[in-house]
Amino acid sequence: MITTDARFAERYRALSSRDSRFDGQFIAGVHSTGIYCRPSCPAMTPHARNVSFYRTAAAAHEAGLRACKRCQPDAVPGSPDWNLGDDIASRAMRLITDGVVEREGVTGLASRLGYTPRHLTRVLTAELGAGPLSLARAHRAQGARTLLASTDLSVADVAFAAGFSSIRQFNDTILAVYETTPSELRRLARRAHAGHPRAAVPGASTITLRLPARAPFDGAGLMRFFADHAVPGLESGDDATFERPLRLPGGVGHARLTLDGDAVVCAARLESIADVSTLVSRMRRLFDLDADSVAIDEALSADGVLAPLVSARPGNRLPGAVDADEALFRTLVGQQVSVAAARTVLGNLTRDLGTDGLFPTAVQFAERGREVLRGPASRIATIVGAAEAIASGELQLDLGMPVGEFTARLTALPGIGPWTAGYLAMRVLGNPDILLTTDLVMLQSSRALGLPSTARGLADYGPRWAPWRSYAGVHLWRARPAPVKGLPSHRTVDTI
Repeated sequence: MITTDARFAERYRALSSRDSRFDGQFIAGVHSTGIYCRPSCPAMTPHARNVSFYRTAAAAHEAGLRACKRCQPDAVPGSPDWNLGDDIASRAMRLITDGVVEREGVTGLASRLGYTPRHLTRVLTAELGAGPLSLARAHRAQGARTLLASTDLSVADVAFAAGFSSIRQFNDTILAVYETTPSELRRLARRAHAGHPRAAVPGASTITLRLPARAPFDGAGLMRFFADHAVPGLESGDDATFERPLRLPGGVGHARLTLDGDAVVCAARLESIADVSTLVSRMRRLFDLDADSVAIDEALSADGVLAPLVSARPGNRLPGAVDADEALFRTLVGQQVSVAAARTVLGNLTRDLGTDGLFPTAVQFAERGREVLRGPASRIATIVGAAEAIASGELQLDLGMPVGEFTARLTALPGIGPWTAGYLAMRVLGNPDILLTTDLVMLQSSRALGLPSTARGLADYGPRWAPWRSYAGVHLWRARPAPVKGLPSHRTVDTI
């Protein structure tokens, strides 16, 4: 167990060396100047007695500090802790960054997590240094800074797009957090991001944002995965781009993603500009942009078998999902068939069941699934049964769920086994430590690499890869001996 003094010393060394790998993982508050910085801030290293470290920007705000104008500490990838952890704080942060507080308030956030607002506030204040309102306020301020830097939206549009309820609230928050006006913050942010793309088409419904990733970042591998699994009529992609529509709280959005070094550029059309923050959160999760690749690669490289795979693909990421229900149905339809066959079936379902070019909803599967689905009766029953459970409210898949509850709810449904639940926990929750030991492709790769080739043997071997077993599994998928394009189809022993 790392003591408080040892953790402070570790973080102070990172601050002293201006190590950018720690940007976003913690905040350095400098009480002699009243500001907080990212670890890589180029300013003179403050004396240790004047420094405090915080897990969130909101905690630094609560301590009376303002953001450094020089290093702009919130213009970095987010903390990887929110996917790595399964505690209340981590689950709350996943929901806060998805905009739940803006849409449902603290009461809605607490309800999703299964606690009273008072208890949730007490826990978050103890764990993160700030309550849910302050955390949501800091997230809005960070979203506003991103929009001011990356778009030509008016200041008023930025305020409402970032989730503020009024221009006055927006101005007061920006002044409190950054000690400047929104217009001056835009000038400072653009100076720091000179040459990066901004919105090219006028109008509040079209934006272009640059979403930074932690280096190293195998963006090309993710693009290839999404392209190989693209559903005809819904998605399109190649080695450099991926685009698709998606449902957002305020309406339908359409996103086109391209790579820009260690970042993803997102050009989006939105029905509601208030969906920007949610869009950013879901795109960051889709591309796993906040993963701590340095730590992951270092840990997996300690295994001599995986080391060459890691060296060949540094910055390997987990492909995420934009919608939990869609991910469930795509997984159920695609099991035990090739990727090409799954794409064809899913494309037909999108055409026959979906509306406005969108993937079918649970209600649509429940109402007409038996009419259009083909294949074994048991599989059709599983898909329609899951759809009926979601449509009735019996099953809810939520970012704020602990992984144990998430998988238990899924496996409680007839025909859904541990592989499906584990795979969805990886894709939807971004859980980094799940090894699908019954996956036949993983077992095939394990055998070829000289690793255990049975489910039990792989399960016994897997703990040496903890807490990054999900990433080890991605390496095994990619190492499949037979030549494949992108990641393989996931043939499993789930009975459906």
